[in-house]
Amino acid sequence: MWSNRYIRTIILSRALLHSGIWIRNYAVLLYVTDLTNNNSTYVSLISVAEFAPLFLFALIGGTFADRWRPKRTMVWSDLLSAFSVGAVLLALLNGGWIALLVGSFVSASLSQFSQPSAMKLYKRHVPGELLQSAMAMSQTLVAVFTVLGPVIGTFIYLRFGIEASLVLTALLFLGSSLVLSSLPRDAEEPKSGGAGGFFKELAAGMRYIGSNRPLRTLSLTFAVVGLASGVTQPLQIFLVIERLGQDKAFLQWLVMTNGAAMLAGGIAIMGIAKKVKPQLLLMVGLLVTAVCTAGIGASTAIGITIPLLVISGFVYPCIQGGIQTLIVRNTEGAFMGRVSGAITPAFMGMMVIGMSLSGYLKNATSLLAVYAGSGALIIVGALLLLPLVAEKRGHAKSGPAA
Repeated sequence: MWSNRYIRTIILSRALLHSGIWIRNYAVLLYVTDLTNNNSTYVSLISVAEFAPLFLFALIGGTFADRWRPKRTMVWSDLLSAFSVGAVLLALLNGGWIALLVGSFVSASLSQFSQPSAMKLYKRHVPGELLQSAMAMSQTLVAVFTVLGPVIGTFIYLRFGIEASLVLTALLFLGSSLVLSSLPRDAEEPKSGGAGGFFKELAAGMRYIGSNRPLRTLSLTFAVVGLASGVTQPLQIFLVIERLGQDKAFLQWLVMTNGAAMLAGGIAIMGIAKKVKPQLLLMVGLLVTAVCTAGIGASTAIGITIPLLVISGFVYPCIQGGIQTLIVRNTEGAFMGRVSGAITPAFMGMMVIGMSLSGYLKNATSLLAVYAGSGALIIVGALLLLPLVAEKRGHAKSGPAA
């Protein structure tokens, strides 16, 4: 696999990019909590700035990535991300810390154009027998940085400060751009339709989802789970400070533990996925996650919180694997891209709404109430799957009789 130039180059580029993203995210998080005295509203705004582009540009990013040359798109996306971080640093030096939120938003927006282009290069230049290994390596890279990223980001910020963290982030983004520039020049892209063609295709995809009951169910479930995830995502640091009585630097160990469990869970799920129906896998994953979420919010002991995080992380691949399998099985090939591009924003959009509300909900109620409410929402998402589970069982029973 490593003999393929495109796999080798893209993986190295993504490693540099993920390093920069984690260093930036944790530097911004810790700096803002220092500056605002742990203000939950500002902390939630950080998450909105980082995740909102996933919703706003998920649909259009893939469309433009198909129209533009993939290598050029990735090079310029990473280069512009480096420039945006440099601009944020200049603004910060002049006292404008709000620019940190703007810079995070711009950088995350550019990644929505870069990521689809990477998939396009894999499709074009990686042989079929290597493609699955390349995809597995990409996902493993994400899991590795989920574990190591918080440790690296926290260490660099606490040791060197926000300015050094941003400089290093810009250099890593620039390095990713330079690595990608070593790839051969893109072939000429075929001309595609204009804006009218884009909107017609988008509308056709929405109609297709609306007429497909399993996809409607998955969209609704994904939206509810996204809202539940959003209301707790920015509040993790308050679990550390308020519930566990630890310094905020302890957050890195919670995230690292959860990421390691996700990695182990992903490996385990690969072994049993063929034996378990995806709708059952998804429902079990959601129910276990709901219990763990409520338990984590209620816990005041590290000895309880850590095992719950491990269990939650371990079953997380059940949710992602179950949903992706059900989407593939219930979608015609001609609509696959639009369906994926529509259901993901449904999740991310509700997640961004949840993150926008999380700080206000915590201030109006309590951290425990927010986590308990999140667990209840996840249970609602699992119950929404009951018609789909019943329908699948009906097909299984009628199959032999037929």
